[in-house]
Amino acid sequence: MLKKIFACAIVLAFNLTTNAQDTTVSTAPKPTISGYVDVYYRYNLSNPKRDKETFNNYTSFTNSHNSFEFNMASLKLEHSYKKVGMVADIGFGKRAEEFSYVDDATRFIIKQAYLTYSPLDNVTFTAGSWATHVGYELVDPYANKNYSMSYMFSKGPFFHTGLKAEASLGKSGFMVGVTNPTDLKSASFAQKFLIAQYSITNANENVSAYINYQGGNFDHQTRMKQLDLTVTSTFGKYGIGYNGTITSLTPKVDGKYIDPSAWWGSALYLNADPFSWLGFTLRGEYFNDDKTLTDVFSGVDPGGSVFATTLSANFKIDNLTIIPELRFDKANREIFIKNSGLPIRNTSTALIAAIYKF
Repeated sequence: MLKKIFACAIVLAFNLTTNAQDTTVSTAPKPTISGYVDVYYRYNLSNPKRDKETFNNYTSFTNSHNSFEFNMASLKLEHSYKKVGMVADIGFGKRAEEFSYVDDATRFIIKQAYLTYSPLDNVTFTAGSWATHVGYELVDPYANKNYSMSYMFSKGPFFHTGLKAEASLGKSGFMVGVTNPTDLKSASFAQKFLIAQYSITNANENVSAYINYQGGNFDHQTRMKQLDLTVTSTFGKYGIGYNGTITSLTPKVDGKYIDPSAWWGSALYLNADPFSWLGFTLRGEYFNDDKTLTDVFSGVDPGGSVFATTLSANFKIDNLTIIPELRFDKANREIFIKNSGLPIRNTSTALIAAIYKF
């Protein structure tokens, strides 16, 4: 009799444990998986085929001419449980390689990888590597309505690696962090950068504004400070966005820091979405690099300015977005090349891109 009672107790305990385990598993959140694939074809109307190293393009992710291009396949895994969470975001392709330009040339990269902890509902700590808070445009093409990128985006930053704290208070948001120098996932012995953001959302019901900052010292040789402003507003099927940024660079020469130089830019985005399946975006950007010794316009004397106008349409078919685009770039010096090989000040480009997101 005792043996039977003991056996029944074991079976009952096993069932209770199993049920408890099943309950734990069933209530735990499942990871979220998302991703996309994007492809494009670009043709520069100046047709610079006599110089096969020139695409008449000084911005990111569209460095090709008269070629069908696979740009990136991306896969993102997200998971959170109670107060903690994680994100792992990887990419493969030409876009991935340009995004991680400071690493050894590779088309497989970790775009983002970070952990989060939220001790309070309005406070979050993040550690790892994440996409930058600076600027209007994002590395993932489905998040932009223009496919080609602005000059300001292409100058960076692209991402930050370090530790940041974020807090929200009513309509205001605050962020401050300490990171490696811009776009470095590893930076032993390097001085650290300070990043910060103040945001106000839903001001006047349909306006959001973000003031962004990053600053630090590259290898004890160049001090850098960047201040950036982004404003967005929506009203019905229409929207407007603005991005302005200025970066000062103070190099060290013979052990002393000399007078700083600066580059700056300003862009306006006009959006119209007359139908759920159709939208248009017109971007006008002015970028000025006259006072720095940077390599924005590769192969030409340092410095210069350019005005770029880009018109894009977005056709949506379920998970697929097709983006035909026309772009006109006009510079203050002859930084582009025409078919004969002679330099010119302006150039036009047509492209069509397709993005599938899941």
